[in-house]
Amino acid sequence: MSLTASLDASSVTAVPGEETSLPLQVRNSGSTVEEYRFEVAGACAAWTTVEPATLSLYPGSTETVSVTFRPPRDPSVPAGETPFGVRVVPTSDHAEPVVPEGRVTVAPFTEVTAELVPRGSHGVRRGAHKVAVDNRGNTPLTVGLAARSGTDHARISFTRPELTIEPGRAAFSGLRVKPGKRLWRGTPVVHTFQAVVAPPAPEGEEAAAPPVVLDGTYQQDALLPRWLPRALVLATVLALILAGFWYGLLRPAVKSAAREAITPEVIASATTGTGDPGGQSGGPGGAQPTPTATPTPTPPPKPSTKPAPKPPAKPKPKPKPSAKTLPPAVPTSAQVQVRDGVGGGSSSGTALSVPAGQAFRLTDIVVQNPQGDAGTVVVTAGEGSRVLSLALENFRDSDYHFVTPILVPAGGQVTMTVTCRKVGRPVNAPAPGRCATSLFLGGTMQATKP
Repeated sequence: MSLTASLDASSVTAVPGEETSLPLQVRNSGSTVEEYRFEVAGACAAWTTVEPATLSLYPGSTETVSVTFRPPRDPSVPAGETPFGVRVVPTSDHAEPVVPEGRVTVAPFTEVTAELVPRGSHGVRRGAHKVAVDNRGNTPLTVGLAARSGTDHARISFTRPELTIEPGRAAFSGLRVKPGKRLWRGTPVVHTFQAVVAPPAPEGEEAAAPPVVLDGTYQQDALLPRWLPRALVLATVLALILAGFWYGLLRPAVKSAAREAITPEVIASATTGTGDPGGQSGGPGGAQPTPTATPTPTPPPKPSTKPAPKPPAKPKPKPKPSAKTLPPAVPTSAQVQVRDGVGGGSSSGTALSVPAGQAFRLTDIVVQNPQGDAGTVVVTAGEGSRVLSLALENFRDSDYHFVTPILVPAGGQVTMTVTCRKVGRPVNAPAPGRCATSLFLGGTMQATKP
């Protein structure tokens, strides 16, 4: 064999967001000048390069090239050991390629972002919020949730005080603020609080990453509205005015009309018990009653031989249809991340597909553009109906909440389409190769048939 190649070390550790180089020795043991090109094989090929890309060697000479690893600081590259190989391919047809192999270990890193939705709430008995935690590191993460109340008159609780999140995913926990005592009337009271997302200490580090602090407010409204005393006073005044109008005007007029209606004719009719006011039906001063003819008795009718008709049958009441109850709605959330390069059309990703016999009611959408990319993002639901159409350069994190849920029927999908025009550059990090946009959605899933 006229070619030999070997790595200086069989393993190397690469830190995400940084460069790590590994020397590769190449020797031409043949009798002619030879040119070689290099190809990286393995899962790390997307972020590994060989410099220089080609090499020419005289017979018997040896040169060193550099294998450079640049793992991105992104959840798409998990922490751990990954095998790789570098193919050294001669340009001549008679020579065989050589593949030295090694292992690269990607170091873990922790990066957590969180958001409180909504930041402010109001209510009589309690306030409701959601804490959304996003794991942007490359290793599974368990975070704890705690709360700090700005006053001693409110209690704060979480539905899930601890969240376990996979890399590149998000988890949600409900947050409730309950006042210590009820406010019957008066000016609303504002309670301030902080939700603290505390990630654990990464492996190999003594101190934990700084916690994420989210500020929020809850406005406690009074049980009795402020306009109620004025409404009671106004109602009392109106009642007094109506009472005075009745006793001052209507009641005397009614009494006078009643007195005028009592005449001697009405009194005589009431005492005789008849409706003849002149007493002409008999009695003192009246005419004598006229004798009446004696009625002639009529023979009784002959009995009929025909059978008597049967009474019509009563219609039977129709049975009432029994009501069919549907199972309760189930809270459902989903997410998707779409990565798209500059040019070459758009890229799409499906966050949720509605199963047969069910319907999804979409109520919450969170769209994230952590890199600050430029382009467009379109969110569709159901049969391709457009829900959102945004420009990436206008936001980093944007959330939407629908008072009237968007209904996605069975077989429908919630899809995000990203068109990348320019890849952003995160602060203190190398420029990524593609746009990266995330979509998080929430709602309820319910069966349409019992």
